[in-house]
Amino acid sequence: MATELRAFDIDISFAPVLDIDWQQSSVIGDRAFASNPEALTELSSAFMQGMHEAGMAATGKHFPGHGWVAADSHLELPIDGRSEAELEAADILPFKSLIKQGLDAIMPAHVVYEQVDSEPAGFSNYWLKHKLRAQLGFEGVIFSDDLTMEGASVAGSYADRCQKALQAGCDMVLVCNQPDAAKEVLNWLKQQPSWINPRIAKMRGKSSIDANNLQRLETARRLAAQHHF
Repeated sequence: MATELRAFDIDISFAPVLDIDWQQSSVIGDRAFASNPEALTELSSAFMQGMHEAGMAATGKHFPGHGWVAADSHLELPIDGRSEAELEAADILPFKSLIKQGLDAIMPAHVVYEQVDSEPAGFSNYWLKHKLRAQLGFEGVIFSDDLTMEGASVAGSYADRCQKALQAGCDMVLVCNQPDAAKEVLNWLKQQPSWINPRIAKMRGKSSIDANNLQRLETARRLAAQHHF
């Protein structure tokens, strides 16, 4: 997948999904790799490795885990009532593991974890600056999820959403599928002091394996796996 995108000079794909499939979410479902953190971590680690081989940085989402809540954050603001200890014991494990393996970027969820913070994770100083940066030692890029989603509407106007996401610790904000909203955010940004975030440059695509070489590599891996078993 990453090789095909790099062939068109596309630098970033917001993958892999690191949410656990708790089999109750209306939006995560089969976007998740697995229903337990161990299998999910193994599979998503392999996916990240493949992205890196293809010359593409990986973005894990949706921190600290979107799979438990039933609501779709595109359409409403989900509320996760679990404790931080419960999140630590399952949903956060894949993020923690992939960070240690060199995960390039993370996208937080438009979900409120009400026992931890009243703000959705993408607007939360606690989740982004304290948990992700200070405790987990993540030094990569933090992308907001799409600010036009209903789960982000609690932060106010599109300009307000942008401001709150950046203040909470996001390095870059996404405004998708709504040109007028994007213009509002751009106009607000033009009035702010200019700044260059050195982390963003790390997301640029690198030279990749071409499609023919990738196919040969995959064939060799399959043959090796068959021989192993």
